Amino acid sequence: MDTAQVLCLGELLFDCLADRAGLPYEQVTSWTQYPGGAPANVACGLVKLGTSSAFLGSVGSDEVGNALVKVLETAGVDIQGVQRHSTAPTRQVYVVRSYSGDRYFAGFGDRECSDFADAYLNGDLLPIELFRDAQYLVLGTLELAYPQTEQAIRRALELANEYYLKLVVDVNWRPRFWPDPERAKPLIYDLLGQVDFVKLSVEEAQFFFETTDPAAIRDRLPDLEGVAITAGDGPLHYAIGEGEGILPAFTVDVKDTTGAGDAFVAGWVRQLCRYGISALESPQKVKETIVYASAVSALTATEFGAMAAQPTSEQVEQFLQEEGIAIEG
Repeated sequence: MDTAQVLCLGELLFDCLADRAGLPYEQVTSWTQYPGGAPANVACGLVKLGTSSAFLGSVGSDEVGNALVKVLETAGVDIQGVQRHSTAPTRQVYVVRSYSGDRYFAGFGDRECSDFADAYLNGDLLPIELFRDAQYLVLGTLELAYPQTEQAIRRALELANEYYLKLVVDVNWRPRFWPDPERAKPLIYDLLGQVDFVKLSVEEAQFFFETTDPAAIRDRLPDLEGVAITAGDGPLHYAIGEGEGILPAFTVDVKDTTGAGDAFVAGWVRQLCRYGISALESPQKVKETIVYASAVSALTATEFGAMAAQPTSEQVEQFLQEEGIAIEG
């Protein structure tokens, strides 16, 4: 296996997607399981696009955990950073969806949000050798909700700084994951003050920064090199390096938006790895990076399942050609 260029730390879980659209949680009678978890989705998406990755996270010592780890291993993701908790179960999330394909988190069945194995990642067991060889560390914010995994994130940040990894955060704000949502803002602000690139939805940008101007957000956090703000089927705004702009969303037949944001992050980091940081000095290269990431996201929304729907690099290139866009894949 190639040395992982990108480390993805956070949750690995099953999204239990309602089989029928348009129903509230209480009326759903059947669900289909899809492997998920935002950082795990990014790890798989990167490998599919041709960039090596490793996943760091904790799952239960149960059949659900076994199945998910097997999914990562089969996809080609480095799994040496996966921890197995002896008693806490692997997380499963129930997701309802609208007729238009938008999804909404409905909770964790009969368990509390802090009951699951991903809340107990041990920072002392993070494989240091992975950090020595990687270029990027990708994080979400959900695991800040749990004290032990919060400490593991802080240890990962120490290692990333020690070995000069660039840091990418997808805010991925999900209040249901927080036992005390009031703790979220200061913890997330603190994390964002330490990273290089941030992806937010337009709702997250408004909630956390009271603006949807990516340049204004970047100016507020002086260490940031880039901010991308997605808006579903609306235009994407970005301020990354020397490039700033607005891009319309690709028009596709949407079936399931689960994992579309994670796919965007995978496409973004994929191109950062390919082009190198020096490409941030070129507005055209920055734009090409974001166009590519948007195409990865759009294609992921055309099928069910965050991981299963992720495109290959060849599929992205073909899609862009059909759209009349020529960029380096």
